[in-house]
Amino acid sequence: MHFITAKLFFKSNKFVLQQRLHELSSQNQMNPIHKKIPVLIHNGKPICESLIAVQFWVDFIDKKVYENGRNLVWTKNGEEKEAAKKEFIEALKLLEQELGDKTYFGGEKLGYVDVALIPFYTWFKGYETFGNINIEKECPKFTGWAKRCIEIESVSKSIPDQDKVYQFIVEVRKKRGIE
Repeated sequence: MHFITAKLFFKSNKFVLQQRLHELSSQNQMNPIHKKIPVLIHNGKPICESLIAVQFWVDFIDKKVYENGRNLVWTKNGEEKEAAKKEFIEALKLLEQELGDKTYFGGEKLGYVDVALIPFYTWFKGYETFGNINIEKECPKFTGWAKRCIEIESVSKSIPDQDKVYQFIVEVRKKRGIE
């Protein structure tokens, strides 16, 4: 996924990182000493500096989206799969909340979080099929975001086709004797 992310990042010659600025009063309450913006608020705790906030989201994507998505595809039915399904949807709902009414996580243009997250979209057909979930129904804002990203030529040319990824998953599951 890191190769795809780097490829996407460099193909986008109009890449602009836009930072979401919080209201000054709210920001000052959460970061009264440094008064730095932007500040990400997670579970009531401030995460200051834009690169640290980006690292937070990339780590979140790796641990919540990737790990739980992987368990949806490669785990046989059972408690582990059900737990992964629940955590996966919760992670996407949190991402939807962060997206809010913005076009992209970066605002009106792709940002770092968009670039880090969009390669996982190619696996969603497998996540839905083998996790027995409907991501569009559960997280419509997230699905809308992904579709907007795919409409960008540099994005669509940089990530694998969803059907090819799905066929890969099916073949590997057969070889591993899953299902």
